[in-house]
Amino acid sequence: MTRITEEQVRHVANLARLAVTDEEVEKFTSHLDAIISFAEQLNELDTTDVLPTSHVLDMKNIMREDEAKPGLPQEEVLKNAPDHENGQIRVPSIIE
Repeated sequence: MTRITEEQVRHVANLARLAVTDEEVEKFTSHLDAIISFAEQLNELDTTDVLPTSHVLDMKNIMREDEAKPGLPQEEVLKNAPDHENGQIRVPSIIE
């Protein structure tokens, strides 16, 4: 017995605005059924002593101190700008 029908695959494809052929519907139906079958196997595992986690590895976020450093001189920055005026980079206007 399949857990997902071809009609459901067509419905999801329609929602996603995907054009699928009859051959693709058959293929996706069997693939999605296999995925659901695997997920059901995971439900058989005993997880009563397993703590909830957001990641399988014990990860810690190591951040460096934020310290101010001098930037590039204005002349150095402006020499790479295609157009500049009065010490500022000019860009095309996008406001109508």
